[in-house]
Amino acid sequence: MSVQVEQAIKPRGHQRDELSRGRGWYDVLRRRLVSVDLVMVTGAVAATYGLKFGDELTTEVGGTGVPYVVAGVLIGLLLMAALEASESRSRRILGAGLEEYRRVLNACFVVFGGVAIGSYLLGAELSRWFFLTTLPLVVGMLLAGRWAVRRQLNAQRRAGEALTPTLVVGSVEDVVGMVEDMRRRPDAGYLPVAVAPTDGALAPEQLEGLVLVTFEEVTEWARGGRVEAVAVTSGLTRGEARRLAWELEDCRAQLMFAPRLTDVTGPRVHITDAQGLELVHVDLPKFSGWHHMVKRGFDVVVAATALVILSPVLLIVALAIKLDDGGPVLYRQERIGLGGRTFTIHKFRSMGVDADRLLDRMIDEAGGQALLFKMENDPRITRVGNFLRRYSLDELPQFWTVLLGGMSIVGPRPQVAREVAEYTEAAHRRLRVKPGITGLWQVNGRSDLSIKESVRLDLRYVENWSLLGDLIIVLKTVKVVFFPNGAY
Repeated sequence: MSVQVEQAIKPRGHQRDELSRGRGWYDVLRRRLVSVDLVMVTGAVAATYGLKFGDELTTEVGGTGVPYVVAGVLIGLLLMAALEASESRSRRILGAGLEEYRRVLNACFVVFGGVAIGSYLLGAELSRWFFLTTLPLVVGMLLAGRWAVRRQLNAQRRAGEALTPTLVVGSVEDVVGMVEDMRRRPDAGYLPVAVAPTDGALAPEQLEGLVLVTFEEVTEWARGGRVEAVAVTSGLTRGEARRLAWELEDCRAQLMFAPRLTDVTGPRVHITDAQGLELVHVDLPKFSGWHHMVKRGFDVVVAATALVILSPVLLIVALAIKLDDGGPVLYRQERIGLGGRTFTIHKFRSMGVDADRLLDRMIDEAGGQALLFKMENDPRITRVGNFLRRYSLDELPQFWTVLLGGMSIVGPRPQVAREVAEYTEAAHRRLRVKPGITGLWQVNGRSDLSIKESVRLDLRYVENWSLLGDLIIVLKTVKVVFFPNGAY
């Protein structure tokens, strides 16, 4: 193994446990998941049994002569078998995305559905209280256990551990893009260590930390254990792709094909096989219909509830602002929203009363670019405003803006007219949906993001938004508010 590769896959810091030792990390993680699942299933079943029957061990399921203790053990064994059969511990779904959680849920519902049907067919009088209490408790504890393991795994991945050494194959442009994506998202679990461009050469700065190999050497690298995954982005003919798959059959390396569909997520992509003709279908984004009606209903309920629950906080913040400098409590500004229409945004004032007059001069001094203009240690921010911004408290009045219909709970960052004037054609797609109080930009770095990355995240949301995705962003926002990073 070359020195470059050894340095690339070497974990940072000391090797604290087996998770940082090459391929072994997955085997250790798998054993850990089995142990956590077993503890959670046992705990949930035992807790339900204890609540229902106390320390009585002989109570039988009506009509069977089988003690509930035995029934509980059987349910636990079925759950463990279902979690294994559903491949909920598959290497490719751990650490990121919702697929792991979906498989856990499916396993639970299959087992409990089977138990319900089996009880009916056998005439067993299974306690409905026991059944209906065990199901949500098992689901909740299993998901909590998986979440805890994922947090630990992601922390290790961000520290350079528990990553899969990967060789990227494809055109220069796509290879560079894939390498950047993998490095930007360590939670996905892939560490690019080598590249095999098919249509040219990479610049020296693009090869930093990578080994350059030819396409003919890809199989040798995989079979030799130097990489554990081969990611093909583009640049291969059908015959070359088929031959590569055949040559990797007898080794442990994963083979992945990344079509590089820009910011298109899984739910929009469908693979169909019609008489041997395999096609990838991409659903076009929809900007009207019942989904948006439900989204509006979600916005109204969340905004109204938040305003009621947070009313004491609103009063305290308003008082603090007034006592700080005696100026207005609220800041109102025209922003550009859905379809390019203007609306008035409401925020707690976090800057001096002359902040807008100073902005043009500061933009000129910073290079004249208004789009997403932000700066650390902004002199316009007041003492109270600094605290409000750190914990996003200045955003709270925007719930009122949501009720008025100008904004959504989740959406792209709301922009002012001078920023929209600098939009590219692609960036204008941000105006296809209402701007949001929070969004992908809020939970992925906030003010620390570059202009390019902020626009990319907003477009990713516009193209792929879903009600479930909105809920996940809201939950992530809660974490960002209490553990702020990149807010100024």
